[in-house]
Amino acid sequence: MIPLDIQWFIKVLVTNDLMTLENALDVYHKNGSPALEAFAQAILDTLASAQESIDVNDLLEQIQQVADFAIAKAECGEDPELLPSEAAPADDGPADPFPQTAGACVEHDASGKAILAFKAPAPPPFGGKAPAPPPFGGGVSASMAHADTTAANPPGDPVGESDSELPPVNSSAIPKTLEMGEIITFDGCPDFDKIKSLDEAGVRKFVNDLLLSLRSIGASDLHFSSASPPFIRRNLKLERISTHVLMPEESQKLNYALLSEDLRKKFEKEKDFSFALEVGTDRFRVALMVQKDGISGSYRLVPDKIQSLSDLGFLPQTVPVIERMLDYTNGLVLVTGPIGSGKTTTLAAMVNIINEKRQDHVISVEDPIEIVQHSHNCQITQREIGKHTDSYKAALKGALREDPDIIVVGELFDLETIENAITASETGHLVIGTLPTSDAANTLNRLLDVFPPSQQAQIRAMTAGSLRGVICQRLLPAADGGVTIGYELMTNSMSISNLINEGKTFQLKASMQIGQKLGMITFDQCLLEKFKLGILTYEVAKSYMKDTSIIGQLDRLQAIEEAKKLSAEG
Repeated sequence: MIPLDIQWFIKVLVTNDLMTLENALDVYHKNGSPALEAFAQAILDTLASAQESIDVNDLLEQIQQVADFAIAKAECGEDPELLPSEAAPADDGPADPFPQTAGACVEHDASGKAILAFKAPAPPPFGGKAPAPPPFGGGVSASMAHADTTAANPPGDPVGESDSELPPVNSSAIPKTLEMGEIITFDGCPDFDKIKSLDEAGVRKFVNDLLLSLRSIGASDLHFSSASPPFIRRNLKLERISTHVLMPEESQKLNYALLSEDLRKKFEKEKDFSFALEVGTDRFRVALMVQKDGISGSYRLVPDKIQSLSDLGFLPQTVPVIERMLDYTNGLVLVTGPIGSGKTTTLAAMVNIINEKRQDHVISVEDPIEIVQHSHNCQITQREIGKHTDSYKAALKGALREDPDIIVVGELFDLETIENAITASETGHLVIGTLPTSDAANTLNRLLDVFPPSQQAQIRAMTAGSLRGVICQRLLPAADGGVTIGYELMTNSMSISNLINEGKTFQLKASMQIGQKLGMITFDQCLLEKFKLGILTYEVAKSYMKDTSIIGQLDRLQAIEEAKKLSAEG
């Protein structure tokens, strides 16, 4: 019996008129009933050799998408209804191409070209890349890799209606893009096909309804992008929510729907624009931009409540260490990580701890304000760049005249802002700021390298004395299908201070590894602890680790778990 993943692979080929069923089976049996990877390579070689004017790079990408889709469908155990229960070799007699099933439908792209779209209940991530098998390479001549493709489906020749007289390879029917990205649906998702017919009020309600649906389905972001179907981000993965490709005028209508006339003019002038948006009780951070196909907009859902450090995924042994860092009356605390790593949420949790434990004046400068903090024991003053102040450096200068105890800076990104922050941390203020860096060593290098060489010795000495701690974080796929935080925590011990003062930031990692008694933890140590707790899978933890000694510990723990499973089964 031919495996399900091979059957699904063949089904997509035949339904898109890339091959007849007879020819695909012939390739399969002539190659000794290979596994999917080898079969896909054989198909690639066959299609590439059929016509010299095929762009093999484009074809390779399509074959990869077909393979990813086939794996996802096979994992669901779905039957493509392609073959009889006992499939015979192709040379036993011609096989009729199968009819389309209920899971597949023919659609058309913007140019009118017929494409195949599958809609199934168990979607892989956006673009069909979830299973991520190894790329199929080799077997293609260099001359073919630069060939130009101008083929398109002829009018009136819809995909999936081939007959037994078709040639083995119908290269003229190779679509530019095979649409196999799964489409998710959820209650309340509007119909994007009707956008053109809606007036301004209708489009505004359309966008409002969609934004208000995000939290219920666990999505963090919504994207309206010209020349692309609308999509969301859920648990770090992108998923399409419609087959409708947004035309430039549709994308503009959607992204302009919630803008005032002043904001529209500002966006049209600057071409890049971000702001905070309230829809009902939900808040969003919106970023608009102009790109080659039109306007694109990203809508990030802000958490509806301030979470504790434990809720965010910080380990029990490190939560008290972070809380102690927030007890200082002066100094510098840095929260760092790549864009989209949850720094703003962590910052809000830290400010909330201060708000509960202390009685101080907190001035926070953000771009834009995402999570609203209400004064409790502390007086919280939040300012937004562009709305309440012109820039971070202007706001920081102004804050020093407003009798603050604690200053929160949304991003430390230029020399003057960083210099003012370090100076403020030395002169009786606790300063908490963020940087888009990946680890403690890079954070210190980034902080110091913005200064000219003549100032670096002085800044190193100031930072060594004022730094209280650095939290570097990123989001990772959790074992339960959600997301969790991976992080490293560095506190400013005597040895850390000396290394910063002497410019030996490359030795910080080693000092952190031996500083666990002081509450420090490296990123790899954090991953190991989360694996022990069952928060991370072995595969995810190992894929992010770099320290060979920690990887060795992880492998030993995994081997013990496997041995326990075998023993229980025996």
